[in-house]
Parts: sequence; structure tokens; C-alpha cells
Amino acid sequence: QVQVVESGGGLGQPGGSLRLSCAASGRFWTSDTVAIGWFRQAPGGERQFVAEITWEVGRTHYRDSVEGRFTITKDDANHAAYLLMNNLKPDDTAVYYCYIENSGTRWWGQGTQVTVSS
Repeated sequence: QVQVVESGGGLGQPGGSLRLSCAASGRFWTSDTVAIGWFRQAPGGERQFVAEITWEVGRTHYRDSVEGRFTITKDDANHAAYLLMNNLKPDDTAVYYCYIENSGTRWWGQGTQVTVSS
């Protein structure tokens, strides 16, 4: 069982920055982690992929609309990942969900709200 906890959401201004954190706990082998990533869901919208980082080699993937603005990094020592969001736009407003792929299962957090507004 893997517990995934996100933090760092809140209110950001257009053009500003926020950093989200995602950490895993529970009984699992960290060596079985394949990737950590983020999805988001805006009100009335579908859940959409945002970014992912592979655990072993740190390869990153981003949706087109955040490429160049968002950066995902991993913290091997703490089995965590971070999503630095720069140049925020109102369209980035959503609940952000972190997931961890471990042992063939995608474990999800409860989500953290990000609101971009002046």
C-alpha cells in the first residue's frame, strides 16, 4: 500500500510561481517505482496529464501547454517529486493530482487546489 500526499497548492498570480510537492509513504519498495507525475482537473473539465518524471533515469514529459513553464524534478532520498510552475496562467487553475507508479499500480493522492487569479 502506497500513500501519496500532495502539498503546495494555493493562490498564485498570473505570471507568478507555485511549487507543488508529492511524497509517498507506506510499505513498498522504492526500487519498484517507475514514475511520478501530475494530472490536473479544472471545474467541469476532464482530468488531463500535466507532467511526469521517470524514476530511474529522470526522463521528463510535459503536456504542450506547460512545456517551458513547468519543471518536474525528483528527490531520490525522500522518494518525492516537485512541480515548479512558473509564469502561471488562469488556465492553470485546477485541482492537481499526483500519482506514483509502483509495482504495476498507479497510486493517487487526494489532490491540491491551484488557483491562478489576480
